[in-house]
Order: sequence, then C-alpha cells, then structure tokens
Amino acid sequence: MLFPIADDNRGRTTAPVVNYVLIAVNVLVFVFLQGLGSNDKFTYAYSTVPGEIITGRDIVTRPVAVQQLTGQRIEMPGLQPTPIPVYLTLLTSMFMHGGIAHIFGNMLFLFIFGDNIEDRLGHLRYLIFYLVCGIIAGLSHVLATALFATDPASLLVPSLGASGAISGVLGGYILLFPTNRVVVILGWFATPMPAFIAIGLWFVFQLINGLGVLGSGSQAGGVAYAAHVGGFISGLALIKVFEIGRRPPDRYYEREF
Repeated sequence: MLFPIADDNRGRTTAPVVNYVLIAVNVLVFVFLQGLGSNDKFTYAYSTVPGEIITGRDIVTRPVAVQQLTGQRIEMPGLQPTPIPVYLTLLTSMFMHGGIAHIFGNMLFLFIFGDNIEDRLGHLRYLIFYLVCGIIAGLSHVLATALFATDPASLLVPSLGASGAISGVLGGYILLFPTNRVVVILGWFATPMPAFIAIGLWFVFQLINGLGVLGSGSQAGGVAYAAHVGGFISGLALIKVFEIGRRPPDRYYEREF
C-alpha cells in the first residue's frame, strides 16, 4: 500500500487559504462537535444515511446489529434525529470522521494534494469543486448501497468523512499535474514517483476493493469504496470544466520529472 507524504510544490504561487480552512474545519468538528469520536448523538444525526437520502425523510432507530464484510455482526448506535433536511447531510458528513486515524489520513492527503489544485483553480472555484466532488461521492455510495447491498440494515449505516471529496481532488491532480513528483512510503522506504503512478495505483486499489465489496453484497462495516471511486471520477470529469478561463502558466508545461 502506497502512503504519500509530500509532493512537488515548486510551481505553486498562491497560499492555499481555502485548503487550510477546510483542514481546520474538519479538525474543529472532530474535536469539539464529535468529541474526538465519542459523541455518537452528533455523529449519528449529521452523517449521510443511504435510507434517508433515498426516501427523503429523517429516520430514527434503536441500536441495530449489522454484518461486517468479515461476517462478524456488530451493534451500531441508533440513528438520531437530524435537525436539518436530510439531503444536507451530504455536506455535513464531509466534515466528520470516525476516528483519529481516519481524520489524520484524510487531512494528510488533503494537505499534500489540495494546495496545487487551489493554486490552479483559484480559491472560490477550488472550494466549489471540492464540495461538488464530495456530494457526488456521497451519492455514489448511496446508489451503490441501494443497488448492491443484500442486507437491508446496510441502508441504515451512516457514512462520513472527507475522503470522497479528497478523491475528487486526486482525480483533478492526476490530470493537471501528472508528472509532479510525489514522495510515498513504499515498504520501509520513502520513494519519489510521478503523480500519475502514485495516484493511479491508489485508484486501482480503491476500484479492486470496491468491486470486491459490491460482489459480497454488503456495504456495512467497511470503507465506502464507492464514494472514493465516484469522487475520483467526478474529479476527472469536472476539473477541466472548473479550469476554463484559467490557462496554466507555461511552467506547468515545462516541468519534467
């Protein structure tokens, strides 16, 4: 498994203000509103629940037993009342995480790759791009759960995290900066490689695991790979639209790996 730790920022000319704000909001929500993951009432009120998005209505439940991909059954806390329209949870869930490792990994990816995209698109366009990719990623997860999950309880399993939106950032990055050097941890060593290889291998991993999850007929208890794949594809499809009118400086075409 590749784990990126740095990339080439020599071509960046602007401060990634929006990227820093996104990271700060994610951390603040996790620490103060989610209580470092201990506040189940908040988390289960503002996460995206596939059943709620499909029906358009708020669902409140008692604790429910669901089956993990490993076959183990676990008890999930009951869904809490959602004080906002349920469709808005596609946004709120983007700023919530399930644990310290979850938020650390996501924010590291966002810190490494988001600044270059913001520099290329501009602050406002980058923010809109990020949010749109996150929403599409969430809808991808909802659709995959509705179509392929065999356990009805899967429709009541909340999903949360910034990884769908960040996957969109990766999709944009691989198109705009394919030869940028990315330093990854490979085994016990830090190894530089072109972005199209590092991100390409990451996407292949997501796709293979996502197909495995779909083939098992379960979405519960695992990573929402459909959101990663959907977010990445949306980033690929939308990045060129968002950069219309913002021709890259010549330095983007001159850089060699």
